Amino acid sequence: MNTADLRALDRLQLLVTRRLDGLLHGDYLGLLPGAGSEPGEAREYRAGDDVRRMDWPVTARTTVPHVRTTIADRELETWLAVDLSPSLDFGTVGMLKRDLAEGAVAAFAYLAGRGGNRIGAVVTEGGPAKAIPPRPGRGGARSLLRAVTGLPRGEGGHGAVPVRSNLAELIDKTRRHARRRGLAIVVSDFLEDEEHPSDWPRELRRLAVRQQVLCVEVLDPAELALPDVGVLDLIDPETGQTVEIQTGNARFRARYAAAAAEQRARIAAGIRSGGAAHLRLSTGSDWLRDIAAFVAERRHLAAYR
Repeated sequence: MNTADLRALDRLQLLVTRRLDGLLHGDYLGLLPGAGSEPGEAREYRAGDDVRRMDWPVTARTTVPHVRTTIADRELETWLAVDLSPSLDFGTVGMLKRDLAEGAVAAFAYLAGRGGNRIGAVVTEGGPAKAIPPRPGRGGARSLLRAVTGLPRGEGGHGAVPVRSNLAELIDKTRRHARRRGLAIVVSDFLEDEEHPSDWPRELRRLAVRQQVLCVEVLDPAELALPDVGVLDLIDPETGQTVEIQTGNARFRARYAAAAAEQRARIAAGIRSGGAAHLRLSTGSDWLRDIAAFVAERRHLAAYR
């Protein structure tokens, strides 16, 4: 990593620190409060509670359904599954999707690294996934971010033989490395070859057996709706295929928007079926505020469950 890259990394970390410290106040046991392992108090069952936490002795004594709460663990191990495949080398607003993905990694590493928590990652650029062992605290978060942002861009997808990303393989490798219960965050655009899709929702379900899972979907506004800018020559960075489209055709733009909405609905359904939380970030929005709002909402909901 050269001096310019290090300066860019420092600016990114400074941005994340200033913004998130200003938007999220207080100290927390973890990024997203989980169930924990230490037994707590019993309380009446509420709609949405996990039935596996039913306290049957108290329920029998009171004849009212009760669940046993737990105390959140004070040390959290977080694993980031980071997809930096060539499809993320795209952006039409102010940054590439890859830049947004790296920013999300920086933000969640900063949040999860509080209190000496350990952070590791499994990263792919379209080829074989690479594991970065977990390290504790802010120092671990910084070294992880250096390793992720220091990877050469375009490797695996812009070479002589283009390579499609395999999201299922990335999630499976993350599951194999995440041996301790904790938090797993999948950062990807979730775009795959529709003719040969991988069964990544199944791998999400397997990951969610032992981990609390969050899926961060990164996208660009042009992936949802095409602007009217005349003729465009587009290149698929993962296959090298080129296509010429006429964006001045209103019916074509409408079909594109409908297909894009259907695609995003399938992605959201796959994430739900995998038992994961879902956060969508766009290159055209204030992504740090979106992350802070999501985390604050999850903590607020957890406090009242």
